[in-house]
Amino acid sequence: MRRRLETTLIGVRRVGNWVNLSTPLGLGIAKAGGCRTKSGPRGLRLAGGYRLAFPYAPAFTVGNVLISRTEWSDASPKLLAHEEPHTWQWLMCAGLPFLPLYGVATAWSWLRTGDRGAGNVFEQRAGLATGGYRARPSRPLVAGIRAAAWAGGGWIRKRWGRSRGGGPNGRADVRPASAADA
Repeated sequence: MRRRLETTLIGVRRVGNWVNLSTPLGLGIAKAGGCRTKSGPRGLRLAGGYRLAFPYAPAFTVGNVLISRTEWSDASPKLLAHEEPHTWQWLMCAGLPFLPLYGVATAWSWLRTGDRGAGNVFEQRAGLATGGYRARPSRPLVAGIRAAAWAGGGWIRKRWGRSRGGGPNGRADVRPASAADA
């Protein structure tokens, strides 16, 4: 009975991710990235040899397609165990809406922990350790915003400059006027 239920659920995921267009998108990304695809366990498609620079990850999942920079035969079984739950997340998010939701979860994670995966709810539910992520303590939201604006946001400094206030210490960096400025 349990085996029949598992087979049925795998079929639902397989059809659902095809209908919601996430699996066709995954196959297209795999092809564009120069991957070789093959059938995998539990209705998955394994694509190995991804060569594009984005996204920066050893592996990622789009629909029922697990895409890796290495061949899956060389990849850790833990990585496969981590990526498979993402196939269910694609289904639960109705396919393509997963992309902006994952982006928001990644941004939130970076603001709260300084890491793109540690505070990401999708990565937490897929298993941080099996995906190669480390758990990290949360930091105050203000510290995350400050880090985003000053450590990683050089364009903000160029656009607004420190003289407009709100430097990395939270105070305005106001320089006294000199004769050379006039």
